[in-house]
Amino acid sequence: MHQILIVEDEPAIRGVLRALLASENYRVIEAETAARAEVEARSHKPDLLLIDLGLPDGDGINVIRHVRSYSALPIIVLSARTQEEQKILAFDAGADDYVTKPFSAPELLARVRAALRRGARGGEQSHRLKLGSFRIDLSKRETHGAAGEIHLTPLEYRVLECLARQTGLIVMQNKLIGEVWGPDRIGDTRSLRVCMKNLRHKLEADPRRPKHLITEAGLGYRLRVDEES
Repeated sequence: MHQILIVEDEPAIRGVLRALLASENYRVIEAETAARAEVEARSHKPDLLLIDLGLPDGDGINVIRHVRSYSALPIIVLSARTQEEQKILAFDAGADDYVTKPFSAPELLARVRAALRRGARGGEQSHRLKLGSFRIDLSKRETHGAAGEIHLTPLEYRVLECLARQTGLIVMQNKLIGEVWGPDRIGDTRSLRVCMKNLRHKLEADPRRPKHLITEAGLGYRLRVDEES
C-alpha cells in the first residue's frame, strides 16, 4: 500500500483528498504546515508528496527544496497559483508535476498513478513504448507502425528517451534541451519545437491533436503512453 503525504492547510480540501486517495487504497498522512510537512516526510518516508504552495508558516516551494535535498520521491504540487513563473519555481525546486485548483479528481488520480510508477522504476526509463498503433523499442532504436518500420533520427530517439524517464510527468524545456542538445544550447526552444513537430508527424494519428506528445504551455512536454506498454 503506497503512502501519500498531503500537505494542505485547508481542512475541507484535506478531507476531499483523504477520501479520494483512500478510495484508491492509498494510505494517507497529513500535514497542515511547512514545519509539520518536513517532520512527516522524514519520519514516514512517504512514496509520494502532494503539496500546496500557500502554507501558513512558509512557502511550499521551500518544503519541496528541502525534501528534494535528501529524497527522490515523486512530488506533485496542488495549488491555486496559476502563474507560469510560480510553476517554473516549483519545477526548479524539484517538483515532478503541477495540478491547479480547482482540480479534476480523475485527472489528479491519473497524475498520482503516473508519479508512483516513475517512483517504482526509480527513475529508470521504460525501454518499450506503445503510442496508439506505434511500438517503440528505445534500446534497439526501432519503431514500427501499422504500415511497417518508421525511421526516427538519433536526435528524436534522444528526446523520447528523456521524456520516457518521466512518463506521464512534465519535463521542462531546458531539461530536454540540456540533455539532448547539450548545456550550451539551453534556451534554444526553436530546435526543440521543430523536433517535437517532426515526432508528432511520425507518431501521432493526428499531429494537430496529439494524444501522446503533449505540450505544457510555457513549461515543457509530457509523454503519455498506453497502459499496456
